[in-house]
Amino acid sequence: MLADTHAHYDAEEFDQDREALLSALPSRDVSLVVNPGCDIPSSRKAAALAEQYPFLYAAVGYHPENCAPYTPADLDVICELAKGPKVVAIGEIGLDYYWEENPPREHQRRVFRDQLALARELELPVIVHDREAHGDSLSIVKEFPQVRGVFHCFSGSAEMAMELVRLGWMISFTGVLTYKNARKAVEAAQAVPLEQIMIETDSPYMAPVPFRGRRNDSGYVRCVCEKLAELKGISFEECARITMENGKRFFHIP
Repeated sequence: MLADTHAHYDAEEFDQDREALLSALPSRDVSLVVNPGCDIPSSRKAAALAEQYPFLYAAVGYHPENCAPYTPADLDVICELAKGPKVVAIGEIGLDYYWEENPPREHQRRVFRDQLALARELELPVIVHDREAHGDSLSIVKEFPQVRGVFHCFSGSAEMAMELVRLGWMISFTGVLTYKNARKAVEAAQAVPLEQIMIETDSPYMAPVPFRGRRNDSGYVRCVCEKLAELKGISFEECARITMENGKRFFHIP
């Protein structure tokens, strides 16, 4: 069975067939999915959705692209949502310097630090989004040595990945691993010990080859597992087992 440790089933792309798709995932060998929120409404939706399916869990938080309206009062809401029975992490949080129209960088950093502090208080892991902000993302997580997390959809260098590994963090890879131009992701996946790797789809985005360009879903995490197994020189079955164990251990799922 496979674990997809990052998928957005609260997204509008699933509005037409969400229930049917989620109900069918166990028949496609997917037995663990984590759905992070990106703001207060999506975090509420993720937490509620997780209670409807035994294999589905949620994370709650403010994504850097969505954090413009954030005020410290929102932290109280996130804190309450984080106490939900199926909420296993604070996320998706972090920094995104890619788009000029994103919230100001200083505001992003403030929101990131606030949520890391909350994770420290609640003793929850974090799911970090880091796009074109590697230096600041790494520097800020180092300010919170008690917090452990995962850099999802990892896009940094192998050297950065190994620095995170030494800090006790996890690295997660998406279907990008299957892309022809994914040299950095492949190098990082080869460098990081398998025990500190998780796999994900980031659905509905970034479908793997040969489904690139389509709406992504958790069933396609099989392609990520196949590629990772190839890079590590192990069987698909062993890769699926170890990444499932990693996901359960990281999110404290029985």
